[in-house]
Amino acid sequence: MSELVYERVQRGLSDLKLARVTEVLDQLAEDASRQQQTYLEFLDHLLSEEQAARHQRRVAMKTKLAHFPYTKTLEQFDFSFQPSIDERRVRELATLRFVANGENLILLGPPGVGKTHLAVALGVQAVAQGCNPYFITVPELLELLERDAKEGRLQQRMRALCKPGLLILDEMGYLPINQMAAHFLFQLVARRYEKGSILITSNKSYGQWGEIFADNVLASALLDRLLHHSTTINIRGQSYRLREKRKAGVFQEPGDLLPDPGPESERG
Repeated sequence: MSELVYERVQRGLSDLKLARVTEVLDQLAEDASRQQQTYLEFLDHLLSEEQAARHQRRVAMKTKLAHFPYTKTLEQFDFSFQPSIDERRVRELATLRFVANGENLILLGPPGVGKTHLAVALGVQAVAQGCNPYFITVPELLELLERDAKEGRLQQRMRALCKPGLLILDEMGYLPINQMAAHFLFQLVARRYEKGSILITSNKSYGQWGEIFADNVLASALLDRLLHHSTTINIRGQSYRLREKRKAGVFQEPGDLLPDPGPESERG
């Protein structure tokens, strides 16, 4: 390849923003010559490199926008430590059919049993499949709502939270929810009903949600819409965070913090 042609190719790649092809062109051209590849085979390798690089960039950007507190995968989850969880059921959920169908997923269990890990892992899987998930803790959301109310931005927040294909609300029930926030959450669930999936983690059984909202009627109405098309997974087990201290005999679990809401998994 003459220098003139090589420079013209480099300019063309730059103009077309084919950054990965620019990086690997020399090496793949040498490989193609050595292996006597056809033109189509050489082009196929170039395109494969560019597609893979763009996919990685998209995943990185979507992961950043998802607002995950950390990155965890299902492969990193120790199912053997939480035998109450049906691994096959969780991996079925990881196909994200529930997201495609606009259904909800609720993970219930005491602190430390892996609810957030599973929620993040499913969110990471959603990113890999081209979905746009968004993660936010309920305490964080309550702070935003208080600020939005003062600035007259509640409807803008509502529209923003209706956009993600999968909305993950973590730590429902760790703090009480005031009337304004309770009505906002009800509207959010109602507007996403059968349109966009919600994944909620909570340390409270459904029977205690009236206490969270300080309004049994509103809690019942919210649960009615949330659970109509949903899967519930109840995790009974000990805290991951304290297992090493427990092994060393310096900590004892103060009992199961979550009243039993029913069978291990239920489909509404």
